[in-house]
Amino acid sequence: MQISSLKLLNFRNYETLDLNFSPKINIIYGKNGSGKTNIVEAIYMLGLTKTFRSNNDFVVVKKGKNIAKIEGLIKDTILNNYKIIISNAGKRIKIANNKIAKISDYITKVNIILFNPDDLKMIKDTPSTRRKLLNIEISGINSDYLLLLTAYNKVLKQRNAYLKSLNKAKKQDLSFLNILTEQLVDFGFKIMILREEFINSINSYISYIYYDITHKGNLKIIYKSEFKNKTKENILKMFMKNISREIIFGKTLFGIQHDDYEFKIDSETVKEFSSVGEQKNSIIAFKLAEIKNIETKLNKKPILILDDLFSELDEEKIANILKLINHDLQIFITTTEIKNIDKKLLENAKIYHLKDGKIKEE
Repeated sequence: MQISSLKLLNFRNYETLDLNFSPKINIIYGKNGSGKTNIVEAIYMLGLTKTFRSNNDFVVVKKGKNIAKIEGLIKDTILNNYKIIISNAGKRIKIANNKIAKISDYITKVNIILFNPDDLKMIKDTPSTRRKLLNIEISGINSDYLLLLTAYNKVLKQRNAYLKSLNKAKKQDLSFLNILTEQLVDFGFKIMILREEFINSINSYISYIYYDITHKGNLKIIYKSEFKNKTKENILKMFMKNISREIIFGKTLFGIQHDDYEFKIDSETVKEFSSVGEQKNSIIAFKLAEIKNIETKLNKKPILILDDLFSELDEEKIANILKLINHDLQIFITTTEIKNIDKKLLENAKIYHLKDGKIKEE
């Protein structure tokens, strides 16, 4: 999978931008704030329809403008034109100039693996942030997952509203609540299985990748869910047993909306006991394991984005990481300078230099 060209209109700091890429390695360098990450953000957004830097996609629209466009030629089995238009009215997405109505039909077509320093949130932030990041990763390879998640959240909202109404009602009719509970458990159980399958797949690669980077430690991801290791019948009984409590609180107390996961090196939690460098290596190992997973499960080679890879890592770790990357992939690397990058890598790369608001191919 490769993106051969990118066109931007009113995207972040770019009024217009037109680039052609190498099918192999692309290095974009320049000072902080010059717009390096904006370019790879556009590539990511073209694949997944969302920015990785904000919950509000409209922030990518250049200040003073009302609309932004991202367009690119992407080759999977065939070459197609992909386009996203962002405005106050929302997003329009097109493939080969055909409008795509469902995001779930779009986002699995272009597989992009991103490493960005903000991905440390997967370790350091709250369970809700970790769930969000996990949802993005699974949705990118499984269109059914996003549909299930949307359905689950819709039923959850209905159920919470009905629990609040039962809290205020003099006579409590539980028949509709029971229907909602069964739907919630059904959708939630399927989501739990997909999450567990995904994490198990990642775990089949992540430990040896982490060891090849650091030469020490056994990295593993532990998935936590109230639905895990239970049958649907067990879960329904748990809900039925706690209906009175849920009515008092006016909300659903159990479900996959509380799921979490943690990274562990040997028996120690990475969040609590590891350095920033070890945390960063853990996330990079996770991303490289995702590549293996996509290659195995989908028989595809994703586009790899390494945004600001070289900060906070020593040369040995960087060299080990680059050795592990399949150079048949199309790779985008952003960095502030190239003087410390391996000469062989530079010789095989297309290099772009950002300076004074202009981009120059070297």
